[in-house]
Amino acid sequence: MLADISPLHVSVAQTAEDIRAVQRLRYNVFVEELGGDGPLVDHTHRLEVDEFDPFADHLILRDDRQLEGPTRGIVGVYRVMTDHHAKAAGGFYSEKEFDLSRLTNSNASLLELGRSCLHPDARSGPGLRTLWQGLAAYVATHKIDILFGVASFHGTDPKRLCNTLSHLHHAFLAPPELRVTSKTPDAFELLPAQDVDRKSAMRDTPTLIKSYLKLGGFIGQGVFVDHAFNTIDICLLLDTAQLSSAGTSPHMRREP
Repeated sequence: MLADISPLHVSVAQTAEDIRAVQRLRYNVFVEELGGDGPLVDHTHRLEVDEFDPFADHLILRDDRQLEGPTRGIVGVYRVMTDHHAKAAGGFYSEKEFDLSRLTNSNASLLELGRSCLHPDARSGPGLRTLWQGLAAYVATHKIDILFGVASFHGTDPKRLCNTLSHLHHAFLAPPELRVTSKTPDAFELLPAQDVDRKSAMRDTPTLIKSYLKLGGFIGQGVFVDHAFNTIDICLLLDTAQLSSAGTSPHMRREP
């Protein structure tokens, strides 16, 4: 058990049934709610599946009051991958979109956060707090130095978000030693810093991304347009020392 605020508790999924329930929750959020898709999505059985699932740990938030529901009480999830998991899987999920060589060639202990989502009823209050506490416990147990993962804006037109993405680049770009870079560097043209409307940019930035930035997080360089998932992706990075000082952690929607 990684965290417990009865009747909510966080643990690592141990059974095939739990993994299927995780994939069913992800289908509800990523496919039905957000309009995503993918080559391994099982529409017949309503499962959001990808090739990294068998290699990762799945942190599950279970609500004992909903055990009879279609997700067997699982109302939240983080998919997490350590360096060990990534080696078995042939790499991190984020490597499909970003060059991570500056991270993977470092001596830092890495943890990729991905496919993170919550049932609508668990997106605030004790549900979210319990999931964060479970993640913090996992980070401490595995002695993680750097958290990273893909976080997303809805839609696939980066020009629509040019002001917001330009502000994030100018204000929160990762230092050179951590600066992952997009594999599609020409997705949009940055505005000069003096032309950015910062207030509007932060208003249009998803809450989860702002939460990471408030904890001292950075972003990689560039964006990746994921047409299958119907998102524009940035790569977020956070030194776990920031988590210790803050005492909590935000969540990333998917690799995120």
